[in-house]
This record gives sequence, structure tokens and C-alpha cells, in this order.
Amino acid sequence: MCLHFNPRSMMLSVIEERRSAVSFVPGHELSEEVLTTLASMATRAPSAFNFQNWRFIVVTTPEAKVRLKTVADGQEKVTDAAAIFIVCGTLAPHLTLADRLRPSVEAGIMDPVTAERWVAQALAGYADDPVLQRDEAIRSASMAAMTLMLAAEALGLASCPMGGFNAEALAREFALGSADIPVLLVAVGKGAPANPAQKPRYPVTDLLEIR
Repeated sequence: MCLHFNPRSMMLSVIEERRSAVSFVPGHELSEEVLTTLASMATRAPSAFNFQNWRFIVVTTPEAKVRLKTVADGQEKVTDAAAIFIVCGTLAPHLTLADRLRPSVEAGIMDPVTAERWVAQALAGYADDPVLQRDEAIRSASMAAMTLMLAAEALGLASCPMGGFNAEALAREFALGSADIPVLLVAVGKGAPANPAQKPRYPVTDLLEIR
């Protein structure tokens, strides 16, 4: 099959132009509508069995930013960005899968027998495997975080994925549940003018093998 597309199409341009912002314009604010849209777009990311095993806490107030900064190695982006999303993966996704699949069944996208089979398969595969649960939580949260950043770029916002935080301290400070694994912080806001362009990538010909 030969695919014909405009190499400058919107989605490709968003991917090409996105960069991890080094600095943000302090004092810029994002509306609740924009924050909700970003989170909603993040939930469009794929996940095994359609687990949707993620959760988002968005930090916007000065007080909450101070609390987050203390457990995030004092990173200035926490203070300067308009919002910081704490992107969590969630454990035991097999326990909530039936609820996650119900809308698909009600919409006629999935038949009830298939949904029940998926739930049974997930239960058999994940219930007694905490390592797989954790791996899946990290995979899902990472894909959600990337989708969130692409959505931010499409809205004309800058973003940056951030590690460099104490997961246990963050969980205590923001009252995360025992099933929540903080995977990434994603800073979002108005990028400062000094932010560099996307860094050149290693040649794809050295990384890609087609068989």
C-alpha cells in the first residue's frame, strides 16, 4: 500500500515543532477549560485492554507549587509554568476493566461476550503479577503524558516532561492512593522566548531496521 499524505500536515508539524521547554513565562495562567481539555486529550492515549490506568493531578496555585517544588528537586519550572500535571499510572487495572469497557458495550463498539472475555483475560494475566501491573501502569502513564504534550503543542503551549522528584514524598504530599504510581511531571505554560528549537535527532537510518 502506498500512503499519500502532506508531510507538513498538522499532526506531523506538531511532532516536529514540539520541544521540551527549558523555561516558561512566570505568571501565565491557563483556564480550567484548557486544563480539562489537555487531560481529556491525554486520555485518548492507548492502553492495554483499554485499561485507561492513569490519573492526573494538576498543580496550579502558588501554594501547591511550593509543595511540589520541595519534592521535585527545587526545579524552577514547577514555579514558572502555568500548570504541572502529575501523571500517575494505576495498579490493579483488571479490577476496573469492566467499568472501563461498559461504555464501549453500550455504544455497540464491543459486544458483551468480548468484553467479558477481555475481563477474564486481564484477571488471569494481571491479578497475581505485581511487576506486570507496575510495568503496565508506567507504560500507560507515559503514553498519556506524551499525548498531553502533543495536545499542548497543538494549542500553542509549551511543555516539558520532568523526572527529578521523590516519588514517595510526592505521594505523601499530594495524598496519592496506594494504587497510584507517579510516573512523570509535565509542565505546561507559555514558553519563554529563549527556548531553543527542537534538538536535532540521531539519524533514523542508524536506528531503523526494516525486514
